[in-house]
Amino acid sequence: MINTIMSSQQQFLKNLYEAFNKREFEKILSMMQPDVKWANGMEGDFVYGLDAVREYWRKQFENIHSQLEPLDYETDENNRNIVTVHLIVRDLEGNLLLEKTVQQIFTIENDLISLFEIGDAEPLQKQLKLTKTR
Repeated sequence: MINTIMSSQQQFLKNLYEAFNKREFEKILSMMQPDVKWANGMEGDFVYGLDAVREYWRKQFENIHSQLEPLDYETDENNRNIVTVHLIVRDLEGNLLLEKTVQQIFTIENDLISLFEIGDAEPLQKQLKLTKTR
């Protein structure tokens, strides 16, 4: 059965994606646990804590511009929120580097994100190199 009513956590994540696309990073950071574990989608592995997430984004947006469009919200058996998103990555001149659908997985505890994972384990840096050489 498909639930057409958006849960409070889904609305929370919708707000997060809107803030991300507007580059309102301090707003997004306020939606995270201080010791958040955040997937490093560019290089792989994780970054830990708010300062590390802030620095990760700073470095990322020195090189690329990405937009995320949520397509679907689900909750799995472990009560994690799985968001299927349309990802568009462009260079700073606006040239398309990558476009794909990915799943982003959020664990929310006490109304704040404690863990962010990416369903596609291959880092964007590798995918971007593959795209550039085609």
